[in-house]
Order: sequence, then structure tokens, then C-alpha cells
Amino acid sequence: MRIENWGLIRFADAWDRQRELAERVYHGEQDTLVFCEHPDVITLGRNTKTGSLLASRTMLRDRNVDVIEINRGGEATVHNPGQLVGYPVCNLQRSKPDLHWFLRTIEEAVIQALDEIGIASGRVDGLTGVWIQDVRKICAIGIHCSRWITTHGFALNVNNDLSLFNDIIPCGIVNKGVTSVSREIGAPVPLTNLQDGIAEKLESLIKSTKLDVLH
Repeated sequence: MRIENWGLIRFADAWDRQRELAERVYHGEQDTLVFCEHPDVITLGRNTKTGSLLASRTMLRDRNVDVIEINRGGEATVHNPGQLVGYPVCNLQRSKPDLHWFLRTIEEAVIQALDEIGIASGRVDGLTGVWIQDVRKICAIGIHCSRWITTHGFALNVNNDLSLFNDIIPCGIVNKGVTSVSREIGAPVPLTNLQDGIAEKLESLIKSTKLDVLH
């Protein structure tokens, strides 16, 4: 798996680049995990319910917060600087053509990487993402898959300002909160510390599945 770092990039620009990358992966290019950060933006997935956006679009625009409707699964979420965003653009026919498996694999990679820096996390039955003590979401996950090529991915709250989440119902879930790596640890954490761990875990988990399929 190739790793690319796009730095701080507007969400719309990253979405365009993902689509170009997905086309290349479909035609045989290596699976690629992209890391980046985004300026303040709220994205609305395909399943977003009416009322998930708590602030008006005009008010958000006045605060320089973009609101973009996109084709990933899931509902409303936030991206802003200090959040580690990962876009695994993969051809699932090379590993396992199973969308639910891929979602669980991303979750597991994040869980293992967080464990390495001393944060215990896990899943919540019936909900996608990575959670702390079942009540605070630390990582949102939502993907799009076409021709078994994946786009979009995960957003791990690391050092980002969480106040923007007050303007949405995160992922449509009203009875749970959000948290970040720095809030759980009590200090800022370099994004590169987590990038390396997640990339290593994700590649290892996908490779082990390929071997199981071959056997």
C-alpha cells in the first residue's frame, strides 16, 4: 500500500483528487492510503437526516465553514485542522470484496494504533466508528464504494477544536458525545505518531486477509 500525505487541503479539492486516484487504482495502480487535514468543513453523508445541521448554512458560511453534501455512507460530521483524516483508496477485489469487512478493518487499525499510545478504545454494537467507553466517539468512519474501489475513509480527532461538533448531530446520534486524542491524553499529539501506526496496522490487516483468501 502506497502512502501519500496531502497536508492541509480543502475538502472539495481532496474529493476531486480522490476520484482521480480511484480511477487509477481501478486501472491497476497500487492501493493508496492518503492522509490529510481539512479547513473547517461539515460534510453530510447520504444518510443525513433533516435536522442534523443545527446551525444555518448562512451562519456557518459567515464563519467560513463549508457545508458539503457527499456520496459517502453515514450522516453529518466535522473536519477541521488538527484532525487526522485518512482516505484508503483500495480495490477490494484484491483483498476481500466485502464492504462491512472493510469498515471493521479500518476500525481495528485505528483501535490498535490508539492502544499503542495508551488509549483504550473499541466499537459500539450497531454503530460504525471508534469509541471511548462506548459513549465518546473519537473516530468517525464513512466510505463510498464503486466498482469495488473505495473512497472517503476515517476522521480521527487528535488535536482539533471539537466545538464545531456543536453545530451538528454527529453521525445522527443524539445521546453520545465526541472526544479527541489530546483530550483523552491531556496533551497535544503529533499527527505523524498516529499516521505511521494506522498505516502499518491497516496494511497488515489487509495483507492477512489476502493470505486467508488465498488459502
